[in-house]
Amino acid sequence: MSSSTNALQDVASVDDFLNAAATETVPLFEHLEFEFLLEYDVFAPSKRGRTRVHQPPDLFRGFLHCYYEDVYGTRPVTRELQHSLVWYYCGLDKPPSRDTVDRFLTDLEHVIDDVFDRLVEQAAVRGLLDSTYSIDSTHIEAIQYNDAASWNYDPTAEEYYYGFGCTIVSTGAKIPIAAEFTQAKQADQETAMRVTRDALAVDTPIWMLGDSAYDILDWHDHLLAAGVVPIAPYNPRNTDDPKDIEYRVEDRIKEHSEDVQLKQSILDETYNHRTGVERTNDAVKDCGLGHVRARGRVHARTEVFVALCLRLVVAITNYERGNEPGCEKL
Repeated sequence: MSSSTNALQDVASVDDFLNAAATETVPLFEHLEFEFLLEYDVFAPSKRGRTRVHQPPDLFRGFLHCYYEDVYGTRPVTRELQHSLVWYYCGLDKPPSRDTVDRFLTDLEHVIDDVFDRLVEQAAVRGLLDSTYSIDSTHIEAIQYNDAASWNYDPTAEEYYYGFGCTIVSTGAKIPIAAEFTQAKQADQETAMRVTRDALAVDTPIWMLGDSAYDILDWHDHLLAAGVVPIAPYNPRNTDDPKDIEYRVEDRIKEHSEDVQLKQSILDETYNHRTGVERTNDAVKDCGLGHVRARGRVHARTEVFVALCLRLVVAITNYERGNEPGCEKL
């Protein structure tokens, strides 16, 4: 008997089946193929030739479904995938065991950065990116049993939290295009530069926006050299002779060129768009980034990037279905 027939047996009537089949997550799998996961060596059969009972694309769909439904952690994910219509519509032949779910998450951590990049490319080819990038950091709460996490202070919320951080570059309608998992919310200069370079590798924007934490000379000079105008508020940092400027770029432009001038009104108007990255952070947290349930730093980082992937999948699906591009859900 086929797996699809087995799935149908659990439904009392055709009407019940049609109602159950119309789940919100089904559209997530209509416009994107995840077969590229089969290209990664980490998912190849074992040296003894033993093949996997469950294929990586199907398990990845399972994780996307669970995160969309606010189900996180290997135990809850395993329970969710026991429901016949769930595993059936994710492409699985039968429910996976918890060991299978945990093993997939462990293997996924080796390639999750590339999976994220592949989905960013899919958003880019659909024209979902625009000419303004924004960079910001957000906090990520962790379970108390995660010994890899630490207590950190969130100056925005003015409170301490137990967890990690994530630096995200976003554009368009809440589209994350580069990110890095960090030990604390506030990223160091090295992380800021690395995430910025990753974002520019996707495409070259006209503007790059950041708050006063990105009043970094190297950050500004790197962007200007790439033909991008960085806008971050000037932070005098207790200098005895503060500059009479609102944005650091006003001073850096003078260093780079005598001919280029930027009106204060243009800088102000453009910087007002920086709130878009905050909306992106909220949208990604709606996809599971806000509170990771995994233990250990590596598993936690993987869960964060799965949430980032889900946000991209939701944005692409909304675009394909003609929905509002900034929707958090379908």
